[in-house]
Amino acid sequence: MKLIQVLKSTSLLCLFLSFSLPASADTVPASDTVVLGMGCFWGAEKRMSEIPGVIKTEVGYAGGTSASPTYESVSKEGHSNKPATHAEALKVTYDSRVTTLDKVLAAFWQNHNPTQGNRQGNDVGSNYRSAIFYNSASQQKAALQTRDIYQQALSKAGLGNITTEITPLKAFYPAESYHQQYLKKNPNGYCGLGGTGVAFPGNSLAAPIAVAPLDGKKLSTQQLVVFESEVCNFCKAFEKDIMSQWKSDVGIAKTYATKAPAGWALKEDLWATPTIVLFENGKEAARYTGYDGNKQRFWRWLGVKTLTAEQRKIAFEKGTELPFTGSNLDNHAAGYYVDPVSGERLFRSDKKFNSGTGWPSFFDPLPGALVLKEDTSHGARRTEVLSASSGIHLGHVFDDGPPPTGKRYCINSAVLKFVPDKKDKTI
Repeated sequence: MKLIQVLKSTSLLCLFLSFSLPASADTVPASDTVVLGMGCFWGAEKRMSEIPGVIKTEVGYAGGTSASPTYESVSKEGHSNKPATHAEALKVTYDSRVTTLDKVLAAFWQNHNPTQGNRQGNDVGSNYRSAIFYNSASQQKAALQTRDIYQQALSKAGLGNITTEITPLKAFYPAESYHQQYLKKNPNGYCGLGGTGVAFPGNSLAAPIAVAPLDGKKLSTQQLVVFESEVCNFCKAFEKDIMSQWKSDVGIAKTYATKAPAGWALKEDLWATPTIVLFENGKEAARYTGYDGNKQRFWRWLGVKTLTAEQRKIAFEKGTELPFTGSNLDNHAAGYYVDPVSGERLFRSDKKFNSGTGWPSFFDPLPGALVLKEDTSHGARRTEVLSASSGIHLGHVFDDGPPPTGKRYCINSAVLKFVPDKKDKTI
């Protein structure tokens, strides 16, 4: 009898403990998810995955009517601003023991520009709209409250109204596998995401810096502007290959801004980085979009846009100027003859001699300045001379020159720019 009473008491105690003791850490919900639209989902994923407490991200599509969206279909519909287009979206899973939804949303607001409607930076279309797709009443409340807080900060900074769509999540469609963690797998990929530069009040994470357009009054009448982005290894390659060695007469400047220099005008929106735009008198004259490491392709583009018709015929069509007509034929001043496109030095004046042929002639180029190529055009077998930097045609080289090389580099005057020594007084 006593044993039965003991067992009953023990059972009651176990039952009481099961209701009164706090749940173990394993039973407490440790994560939650929210779906966000911030423009290009590659950049959104990179930015949000770096937020403390975010444990998983997945890119996809949300907010549209199609039951089988693909990157191609969403992009096509978005570029035409078709109604009910899916937005490029990001599902963010965060550890609720480390961070809160409010903190995740604070990072969301300040890591993109929520005032642009159907675009984000250089990316234009309804698929790039700003959006919060909530899955509960508490998420909706947090979205609206943080929106109002950030709007006050934006208004104080002189910026416009938030256009972010705040709507229930109907479905989230994961994007194709190659889009997942794209910028980790493809560090050279383009990311057009940028913020307003306005921090979310009370948020400890630094806001991305917003960059003002260049001042057009401080630039040249003929000016190249390189439009870059923060996450852009192609931009770094262009900087290393081209800009770091810049010697061309055409001015060049770079910016993270997505707008033309103040007072100047672009013909159309930018959509990739780097984009190199040639401005003439404050107006876009030409643009070169992207950079794949092909230096001579870039220089050819610049040469086509900046050289005269006579120079282009020689540089790109292997033309030849009439003998005894070139402006550099009888030049005897001290200095360097340089590539008219890249500005790189080709010949020194003390290596020039009078060959009597009617073209400027040199017996020795500067080291590494030229590339020689077999030329069998016009029924003859000759050696063509190209500029190593820009790849433009300069002339030909023959074996009837003076000592010590015995070479005669016969060069068209029109594709030589002379730069006199500063101490030279004859020019």
